[in-house]
Amino acid sequence: MKKQYQIDKQRAVQQFRRLATEENPNIQMVLPLAEIVGLLQEGVGHLLREAGLSLMSLVMEEEVRHLAGERHEQHEGRLAHRWGKEDGYCVVDGQKVPIKRTRLRNKENREQRLGSYEIFQRSGPLQKTVWDKMMRGLSTRNYGAVVKEFHQAYGVEKSAVSENFIQASRAKVKELMERPLGQLRLCAVLIDGTPFKDRQMIVALGIGCDGSKTVLGLREGATENATVVSALLRLIERGLDFSTPRLYILDGGKALHAAVRRHAGEAAFIQRCQVHKKRNVVDHLPDEYKADVRRKMQKAYAMVDYGDAKRALERLHRELTDLNPSAARSLEEGMEETLTVHKLRLPEQLRRTLSSTNVIESAFSIVETVCRNVKRWRVGDQIERWVGSGLLVAQRQFRKVIGFRQIPQLLSALTDAVAKKSVAKGAAVA
Repeated sequence: MKKQYQIDKQRAVQQFRRLATEENPNIQMVLPLAEIVGLLQEGVGHLLREAGLSLMSLVMEEEVRHLAGERHEQHEGRLAHRWGKEDGYCVVDGQKVPIKRTRLRNKENREQRLGSYEIFQRSGPLQKTVWDKMMRGLSTRNYGAVVKEFHQAYGVEKSAVSENFIQASRAKVKELMERPLGQLRLCAVLIDGTPFKDRQMIVALGIGCDGSKTVLGLREGATENATVVSALLRLIERGLDFSTPRLYILDGGKALHAAVRRHAGEAAFIQRCQVHKKRNVVDHLPDEYKADVRRKMQKAYAMVDYGDAKRALERLHRELTDLNPSAARSLEEGMEETLTVHKLRLPEQLRRTLSSTNVIESAFSIVETVCRNVKRWRVGDQIERWVGSGLLVAQRQFRKVIGFRQIPQLLSALTDAVAKKSVAKGAAVA
């Protein structure tokens, strides 16, 4: 529920907008040429900033004249009367700049707010500027020294910048988590968990039918368990139809597999990440065997035909059974799902793109870069705010996936596979 001062602010802004649109008064600003030349000594930017402050004062005075009439003149229809002046501020280029404003009292002897002043004072542009500059690597400690353009500007101290960034990053993450997804036409969804500052961040990223990439959501958890993954999938249900056949690229965790099956059912075609699979298998082996096994797995996954790739992996499995049973079990577990892109007979470029979760890994490398200035991590939503902000920065740099022109073949293969499943299911029931 809004408080009275918030309601008064909103009404003042609406009243000012009506004044601008309905009456549209003219505002004239006169600057002596000598004064302009003096301001130009410090550069054109200084002239524009000082002229901008003068223009703001004129705009506020025009609104005062509309509400209280001309100074020292009787005006029966006036809505308020002048009540002196006081120091205030406006937000310019991410900094607070002092400005004088006229105070007004209405007929009920209450403060009459100026809509123009409320607009000049909005914190949104300030928070947006702080968020954008900190995402580009500027630290709170150096923020003031870098952005301060007005000699009397304030609000750029370390604590003030930190507070504005917290509010801005919370708003950004909230928007990320709540934006509707119904308009997205996705052919694939990648879900991966990445350790980040002793936490597990689970991220979902969608690939559109045009090859574009979109961050769908993220969840923080101590481990990559089914509860966290299910919460993430419920999060991306914001208009996303799970009954549509899609390819789901997962990092191989059982929790991810179970959660996707529970939400998407038979419409989910699961591709386990081949990079994770190679890493998991090789980690069980002594150093002298790692390069050879990695090469054989790479060669198997590079094969075009599903039957050839599967036979190569089964042959390697038999070798590993004698060499290292743990590595053999790791290869066998979910091996069939690492070959889903082969079963769908995808072209080579698209097959390589959709065979792993490298797209998310590359996004997290940008997150690491964005977060490099954070020296102390605290409890609460700090990690989620920074990771979410970093993912939004990464999303701005996303390009279309390699092989995006071959996506129609993926859609056709998914449709055919669903039809075959339905036929096989009907035959089994009969």
